[in-house]
Amino acid sequence: MVASQASMAHRDPQFHSNGLMTSKQKQQTVSPEILAPAGSKAAFLAAIAAGADAVYCGLKQFSARMAAPNFSFEELAALTRLAHDRGIRVYIAFNTLIKPTDLERSESFLWRLRREVDPDALIVQDLAMVALALRSGFKKEVHLSTLANITFDKALIQAKQVIGAHRVVMPRELHVDEIKQMAAACPQGLGLEVFVHGALCYGVSGRCYWSSYFGGKSGLRGRCVQPCRRRYQAGGSGGRFFSCQDLSLDVLVKVLKQIPQVRAWKIEGRKKSPHYVYYTVTAYKMLRDLGHDPQNKKQALGLLEMALGRSATHYGFLPQRPQHPVDLGSQTGSGLLVGKVQGSPKEPYLITREALLAGDVLRIGYEDDAWHAVRRVNRSIPARGRFYLKSFSRNRGAKGAPVFLVDRQEDYLRQELDKLEQELNFKPSRPSARKNPPKVVRKTRAPSRKKPAILDMQVQRMPQFKTQGGNYGLWLSPEAIAACRAPRIKQVWWWLPPVIWPDDARQVYEMLAQIRRRGARRFVCNMPGQITLFGKRTSMVLWAGPYCNISNGLAVESLKGMGFSGVIVSPELGKDDYYALPGQSSLPLGMVMRANWPLCISRIETKGLAPGSAFTSPKGESAWASEYGSNSWLFPNWKLDLYRKQNQLIKAGYSLFVDLVEPIPKGIKIKRRQGLWNWNVGLR
Repeated sequence: MVASQASMAHRDPQFHSNGLMTSKQKQQTVSPEILAPAGSKAAFLAAIAAGADAVYCGLKQFSARMAAPNFSFEELAALTRLAHDRGIRVYIAFNTLIKPTDLERSESFLWRLRREVDPDALIVQDLAMVALALRSGFKKEVHLSTLANITFDKALIQAKQVIGAHRVVMPRELHVDEIKQMAAACPQGLGLEVFVHGALCYGVSGRCYWSSYFGGKSGLRGRCVQPCRRRYQAGGSGGRFFSCQDLSLDVLVKVLKQIPQVRAWKIEGRKKSPHYVYYTVTAYKMLRDLGHDPQNKKQALGLLEMALGRSATHYGFLPQRPQHPVDLGSQTGSGLLVGKVQGSPKEPYLITREALLAGDVLRIGYEDDAWHAVRRVNRSIPARGRFYLKSFSRNRGAKGAPVFLVDRQEDYLRQELDKLEQELNFKPSRPSARKNPPKVVRKTRAPSRKKPAILDMQVQRMPQFKTQGGNYGLWLSPEAIAACRAPRIKQVWWWLPPVIWPDDARQVYEMLAQIRRRGARRFVCNMPGQITLFGKRTSMVLWAGPYCNISNGLAVESLKGMGFSGVIVSPELGKDDYYALPGQSSLPLGMVMRANWPLCISRIETKGLAPGSAFTSPKGESAWASEYGSNSWLFPNWKLDLYRKQNQLIKAGYSLFVDLVEPIPKGIKIKRRQGLWNWNVGLR
């Protein structure tokens, strides 16, 4: 569908919030809400104009999309009042890791958020946020972010009964049968939220450290620089081996309507434009409420095509017909491809495939091209018309570069947003009634006269007991169990995988039962909900592993309440955070001291890369992929190595020091470098 047809669909009143269904129809049908993203005031207003059922957004701090403009308290309060006046719910994403020094400021933010904004829900990943929300008097819903990595059915019971969540955001990697399996396991009062549209990450949410490891900017803190979108070299050729297309379930969402536990259809895109928000919300409302009509379905698909995202895929939603999300032969830039740069370097131009409107924004090249440029169209250009790029003529390497339409704001949309903005009611901030909020950061572990035993643990994929003593770890797998003789099984610390998919949970449960019958008693869980796989835990030692991403004392306290014996803290922290954590902790603490730590863990099979073969980043950083079970692990060719800091860390209060060892493929050279990760720069 061309832009003019899409615009006509928008202008028809039946597609706005008050015309889709009658009140009688709404009483007869419980429909999933359309949940819209908003990273700016204009995008928030666009969500309201399109008639979204709910909007999710973040503050300027503590949000997993820190690259978006986000909101001040005053701005968010006014927008929330406007949304509430129209019966639209507002969810605040407070979904980053909380450092030890963040706790007091986080509680202060939550207190102010409750008083001034009064949102309908908080979206969180850090367990500390649940405790802080209660302490600040927040009594509405808590939603667990996809970064919390709730990936198998038993973890849902813990999410509701232990953590107290009202909703869990499902990973994008789940296919529809797995979503149904998760829905069937939902305890009463817990709902599911499913992504239906928007960007896909190559790495599993909550299991990607790529940006942090390469550049010190953590995706778990909302500062991802998207290294997966870059062009890499492998075997003499280059490609965007990890740059995924966008997810678009489009007509397949009708299947989700049959699952009552799916309470929300979530649209990704807090960095996207008002145009994108308006088009996608309108399209999915049409597919939800009028999708039985072929003409409405066609118009909805036209809107999604013109929403200015990347090329789209159903990904693995249909297990019988999965689509690989990486297409090495297609354009992977955001926006709608409208042509390529032609002409001479002195007078380049574009023959546009689509009609362009005055005010349209074009991007020439990809975001990671050093020379890429953004240009605004100054007049309307018909399809197949010529648009000159005079101000771009100095770059001789631009000929043949793709040109993307990345934003537009049609007159009718601009008028809608202007009318809504005039209704915004900004009120001065109310001073907090709490003059001296209680201090959060305090030592909770009783001092012990006896120093804890200092343990060094090496963790391998397959047993190599000749070089190790009693503190030895093995990643749980059928191969490792088969290679481990009975007397050794009870000595080993068994490490559970960082991601357990619904289809894998039964096998993991059976492996645990098998080794427990043979005397195994020491385990490391790499997601808090994995503790539910153990049932009765008498005489067992259970530690929370480094993939639990624990970074503050309140999160440790939550794990203690679940039954954990100790915590191996997040390896992303900086030295100041490491030194501060023992003073807040109620449990013994461990650290990853040396490791082949992965850039990310992915459910996507690497395409165009053989397992074990090297690939190289634009900055010369090398890595390789290994396959373990259902997942691909990407490893850099240098190690995290903090052993020179061990004495300082023992003095700070750490007692368990871990070395994670990976088999190195033939042809991969491990580079010698400091390997301090964020030790000096801190977790940002």
